[in-house]
Amino acid sequence: MAKKEEHLRKPEWLKIKLNTNENYTGLKKLMRENNLHTVCEEAKCPNIHECWAVRRTATFMILGSVCTRACRFCAVKTGLPTELDWDEPSRVAESVRLMNLKHAVITAVARDDLKDGGAAVFAETVRSVREKNPFTTIEVLPSDMGGEFENIKTLMDARPDILNHNIETVRSLTPRVRARAKYERSLELLRRSKELQPDIPTKSSLMVGLGETKEEIIETMDDLRENQVDIMTIGQYLQPSKKHLKVQKYYHPDEFAELREIAMTKGFSHCEAGPLVRSSYHADEQVNEASKKRQAQA
Repeated sequence: MAKKEEHLRKPEWLKIKLNTNENYTGLKKLMRENNLHTVCEEAKCPNIHECWAVRRTATFMILGSVCTRACRFCAVKTGLPTELDWDEPSRVAESVRLMNLKHAVITAVARDDLKDGGAAVFAETVRSVREKNPFTTIEVLPSDMGGEFENIKTLMDARPDILNHNIETVRSLTPRVRARAKYERSLELLRRSKELQPDIPTKSSLMVGLGETKEEIIETMDDLRENQVDIMTIGQYLQPSKKHLKVQKYYHPDEFAELREIAMTKGFSHCEAGPLVRSSYHADEQVNEASKKRQAQA
């Protein structure tokens, strides 16, 4: 049985059309020139060509490229980070300006080696991007930052347009899938973020195909709504390498459509669900109203 699972073949709907036009190569060159990292590259996102080449959006990964956690689904390098670059916020802000982004997503590796989990650099990046790009909406995607309230407050005081923290998987699979992370701690971060800034939308993402049941997916939806999460994304888990967790099931697009319908009946204001959907997929569309509001107030 294990051998069969190892050779699960990707279905037709998971084929990706590559687009490496001038926009894509230009953005890649810009990232390298500014010594910046993107989760698009580090996590081997299947949508990198669409986002970079067509939509001209990117998710910046701050606080270095080495993560202190070794989650069994993630392709980002793990180890002991040595990097803490206080010039990074300024470089990210300048890159957002040069790219003329209408929406910027800022994420980071987990930095359990730092007392504040990297919250101060995160907040400074938000402020720097906003100062140079007043009409660009900003989404932050932090780790749980150790679950410390002060770290969450530091980040939320910078007032991003949207707070995104991924639950990643269902409760029963969390210990096996997520290193050091806790299901309840993620829910707590989402709830506290909303308590600190009630007007800022919160968002979370779920991977499927790791062995969860439909009932567990629905339970996760309920848990997120009980903690006032506004937006949800649901995507297919894809095994980054042979050393990572195997795919247990490939969900059909019709199944994703059904999950989206269920999520919307639960009260989410928006839900993206599909085989190639990732946490930041079409993130610009999800905060379009926030952008219009800011421009009206200017």
